[in-house]
Formats: sequence, C-alpha cells, structure tokens
Amino acid sequence: MENVDEQDTQQKGPRRTEGTPVGRRVVLGMLGLGAAGVAVGASLQQGVNKALAPVTQIGDVLPGAGGFRFYSVVSSVRPRTPAQYKMTVGGLVRGARTFSMADLAALPQTHLTRDFQCVTGWRVPEVMWAGVALPDLLDAVGVSPRARAVRFTSFDGVYTESLTMDQARRRDVLVATQMLGAPVTHDHGGPVRLFVAPMYGYKSLKWLGGIELTEKVVSGYWERRGYDVDAWVGRSNGRDDAPT
Repeated sequence: MENVDEQDTQQKGPRRTEGTPVGRRVVLGMLGLGAAGVAVGASLQQGVNKALAPVTQIGDVLPGAGGFRFYSVVSSVRPRTPAQYKMTVGGLVRGARTFSMADLAALPQTHLTRDFQCVTGWRVPEVMWAGVALPDLLDAVGVSPRARAVRFTSFDGVYTESLTMDQARRRDVLVATQMLGAPVTHDHGGPVRLFVAPMYGYKSLKWLGGIELTEKVVSGYWERRGYDVDAWVGRSNGRDDAPT
C-alpha cells in the first residue's frame, strides 16, 4: 500500500482520527473485502468502511480515477500549493538544503513510464512520471560517507519510508513533480511525492515533506506493521506475481 497506496484526502478539516494499528494479514484481508466492495457496489463498500474503522488507521477504501484506489491513515491532509511547497534535505549531507518547486525544476529532469503496483493486488499500467531522479537530488546536497540509508517523511505528519543507499541511487526512483502528464495533484500526493518504480506502492510516499540521510534504514509506517522492508514487486511480502 502507499500512504496507504493512494490515501483518500476528501475528508474536511485538520482533525485526525486515531485507530489501533494492526498487522499485515488483517489489512490484506480487509482490503480484499474493499476490492469486493468496489466490484459489487456502494452498499457493501460502506459496510467494509465501517468494519475497517474500529480496528485500523485505514479509513475509506474507494476506487479512484484511472484505476487508482484511495485509502487513508489520517483523516485529512492540508493541501500545499506549489508556491507554498518546501522540502528539506538534511541529515548526513555536506550541506542541508531546502528546495522549492523552482529549485526542483532547475535540477535535471527525468521521465519514466512505469506500472504502479499495489501490494494488495491492483495495478495501474504505464503511468507517466516526471521529476528529479533521487540520485541527482542527493548529488545536489552531497552525501556523507557515513550515510547508508535515506528516510522520507510525509507532510501528513504520520507516514514515513526508507530506502538503502543502493536503492536510493537507482535511476528509477523519482522525486516526482508530474504524473499522468500533469502536475501531481493533492489527492495523488502532490505537489511532490516519491515514486519507487521497482517496489510496491507503499514505498512511494505521498506528500513528500522531508528527506534525511541516515546511518541505517529506519522502518517505515507499514514495515512497523508487518510489511517487508524491501518491497520488490513480485519478490516480497509473500508474493510471486511480478507483472508480465
């Protein structure tokens, strides 16, 4: 899943509803019911949403445009306009720096077309992405020899993720500013989000607010609830379903 998969941001206001986090088996089972609700109809879907609410921090399970589905681990995320957006890159770097949208646009731009694969089974094929390849961003701040991992934080205030340095140096890991041929929308995690092409969607953190270089991998939101730290599509989380 991705913040989870695609977090629903339709709820109003800054209030956050806290549930009891649960493990991967329960989440996958309940999301399977969520997929059934999408197929069968709104009445069943409402029942699934009510069932989810008392036991987990996942909120609504809804179909989204273009084949994406939207879940949530917080009740709302306050939007940031491109003019308001700032992202700090710090930790074990030679020079911590805060990037605006203009700063990101001034760096080399990378374009990718890749599938988006959720660990719960759904996939959106051939999604167009554009932004700054993470290696180029890391080069812009200078990485300390002590750094072995990269930690990402969402400005939703809750969600986090990490990659090893080798994973972060892949050219198919993007600090994405465009998606589907347009700026990344708020509902899709904009104005800036992470896209980790070879891994399941829960690694592709939405509403990217900060990057920290660290000495070791720090488990992210779903890893602390039972998901694999390395989320390779088709080779993790008990799955053997790499897209063909």
